[in-house]
Amino acid sequence: MDIDCFFQELDSYFEKNDTAGVDAYLMTSLQKAKEEEDYAAYISIGNEMIGFYRSVSAFEKAYVAAEDVLLLMEELNLEDSEHFATTLLNAATAYSMGGDFAQAMRFYRQAVRIYENRLSPEDYRFAGLYNNMSILLEKMDENEEAAECAKKALAVIEKQEGSDAQTATTLTNLALICFKLSRNEEAKEHLTRAIALFEKDGDTPNEHYSGALAGMGEACFRDGEYEKALSYYERALEDVKRHYGENMSYGVLCENCAAVCGAMGASEKQETYQKKAREVIERFQGKA
Repeated sequence: MDIDCFFQELDSYFEKNDTAGVDAYLMTSLQKAKEEEDYAAYISIGNEMIGFYRSVSAFEKAYVAAEDVLLLMEELNLEDSEHFATTLLNAATAYSMGGDFAQAMRFYRQAVRIYENRLSPEDYRFAGLYNNMSILLEKMDENEEAAECAKKALAVIEKQEGSDAQTATTLTNLALICFKLSRNEEAKEHLTRAIALFEKDGDTPNEHYSGALAGMGEACFRDGEYEKALSYYERALEDVKRHYGENMSYGVLCENCAAVCGAMGASEKQETYQKKAREVIERFQGKA
C-alpha cells in the first residue's frame, strides 16, 4: 500500500471539510491494509482514525481504533517501541477529551516507562508528555503531582535552544497549579519569570503572554495589591484584544477587572467593566 498516496487523498477530504468522506476513506483504507497484511500502513491509518474520531468527538470510535492498533502492535512485539508510545499518547489524548481520565492516565504512565527505556532524559518528547500529564492531573484534582509533572516538563524545555516562549508558557501553567495549592508566592515567582521571558520578544510577545499577565493579576489580587492587580489585568485585556479581538476571554478579563475595582471601591469603573463584560459574554452566548 502506498502510504504517501493515502495521506494525499486523506488531505483532499480534509481540505473539503468532508468529514463523512474522511470517515469512509479511513475505513476502506484500513480494510485494504488488513487484506494486504501491510501492518505498518495499518498502524498509521489506525492512528489517523484515533485523531480524526477524537476531533469530531466520536470518542467511542476513537477508543475502538486505539485498542485495535495497540493490540496489533502487541501481537507484533512492538509494545516496548517508541511507535507504541506514540500510539499510547494519541489514545490517551482521546480518552482525556472523552472524559475517561483514569484510562488516559494509565496510557500516559505506560508511555513514560517506554520513554525512560528508549529516550535520553533530555529528549524533547518528555516535555510534551509531562505537560499533557500535568494538564490531566489538574483536571483530576491531583494538583501536587500535576505540579511535579509541570516541573519535569520545564526542566526538559529549559535545555532546548530558542525555547523562551515555551518555557514561559509552562511557567504560567505551573503558576496556575500553584494557585490551587495555595502557593501564592511560588506562583508569583513563576509568573515574574514568565512575563520577563515573554517580553524578550519586544513589541510582539507570544499569544500566551496575556495568560501570564492575567495570572499575575490573580496573584496580586490574592495578596490585596489591588492597583497592581488591575494594571496586570488591563494589560492582559490589551494583549487579548490585539491577538484575538474581544473574545470570550476578553469578557472574562473584564469581569476580573470589575471585581478588582469593586475591592478598590472604584464603583464607576467597576460598572463600566461589568457592562463591557456582559456585552461581550452575551454576544458569544448568543452564538452558541
